[in-house]
Amino acid sequence: MPKPNTQFELDVEDLDLIETALRKAKREADIDEREVADLLGRLHNQKVFYRPGGTYVGG
Repeated sequence: MPKPNTQFELDVEDLDLIETALRKAKREADIDEREVADLLGRLHNQKVFYRPGGTYVGG
């Protein structure tokens, strides 16, 4: 039996599209909001946020 693929090659635009589609589906459809929120949370937790090495003033 084949094993599922656990390595995905998604870029930032792909993830943005997935997140936008999930949020839109949650608003418009009668789907389990908890499942969508959990999935969005897992996507968020896997992100690596960029922070410049020098002086950085966030806003």
